[in-house]
Amino acid sequence: MESLWKLSYLLEPASLALIATAVSVAYASASRALDHGKEMERNLDFSEASITLDRSQALMIPLASSCSLLLMFYLFSSVSHLVTAFTAVASVMALFFCLSPYIAYAKSRLNLMDPFVSRCCSKSFTRLQGLLLMFCISTMAVWLVTGHWLLNNALGISICIAFVSHVRLPNIKICSLLLVCLFVYDVFWVFFSERFFGANVMVSVATQKASNPVHTVADKLSLPGLQLITKKIELPVKLVFPRNLLGGILPGSTPGDYMMLGLGDMAIPGMLLALVLSFDRRKSKDAAVASDMSPSSKQRKYVWYALTGYAVGLVTALAAGILSQSPQPALLYLVPSTLGPVVYVSWLRNDLWELWEGSDTTVNDKAHLLEV
Repeated sequence: MESLWKLSYLLEPASLALIATAVSVAYASASRALDHGKEMERNLDFSEASITLDRSQALMIPLASSCSLLLMFYLFSSVSHLVTAFTAVASVMALFFCLSPYIAYAKSRLNLMDPFVSRCCSKSFTRLQGLLLMFCISTMAVWLVTGHWLLNNALGISICIAFVSHVRLPNIKICSLLLVCLFVYDVFWVFFSERFFGANVMVSVATQKASNPVHTVADKLSLPGLQLITKKIELPVKLVFPRNLLGGILPGSTPGDYMMLGLGDMAIPGMLLALVLSFDRRKSKDAAVASDMSPSSKQRKYVWYALTGYAVGLVTALAAGILSQSPQPALLYLVPSTLGPVVYVSWLRNDLWELWEGSDTTVNDKAHLLEV
């Protein structure tokens, strides 16, 4: 009975906000990835073409992530300024990427004149793009000064969407390989790393704050307003929500604690969502061309099975964390809850082979053909 009572904390504002945000970001990442692919095909601009993972790259991602995790575990204090600076630049680029479509939409709807003003990195910049870039830089600067969790989340969401849009999966075969490898990666570093390294490596890296280079420079130069600049800062590599959001409080927490979810726990399922969303769109287009009005053409889309599974897996992960009062590897729950329904339903519909091998021509393939 006590355990059931603890589960009521899933209805706390912080928990609900985390779940709603993560599900929305996962779907938004998949949708933006699909739109980005269409933009690349329409504009024939392959300088920003997406990377489509192959088997070796899928195997390398968990290995590279493990090396990065150990590097951050042992040397974070030495390289935190460099990591913060790199993350700041990446967040500006990601935020610019996410907001650019809205600027283009507003320009077309309002018939705004937007002359080219300069060229940078072999690309032409318009006036509105320049203003958007200044806005993104200003947002990053305010985050560096204040370290506010809302700005941290906004920049982290932008990085997640940009990653899913530029790193793609060609089929369920490669997707399954990647998810299973990351499943093992997450479980090992959360549950077993303490036996080998004397501490929970994943939790240690996820919870430590980085030194703020802005504060360091201001302190060295004895600039005024030093007390207004946060000394330590959360990097936008995870979503964070105060546990006392709107007055709520979770068991075993203090008002200064945060609920958190790593960007990988949204980006990796988001890659699966992007794959099945693209498959759904292609099947719908084929049915429309063939004027197919059979019941199979009106079946529920695969993306909704994956998204529902993602929500269920996320709630299960949070529930396990509350009941056990210990950190949980989110991918332990998210991988089976997202990949499982897609594979099972596609098998029932005789779509599994097409999903498994993939039949979509990728942007990189078209870029190669164009170059030839």
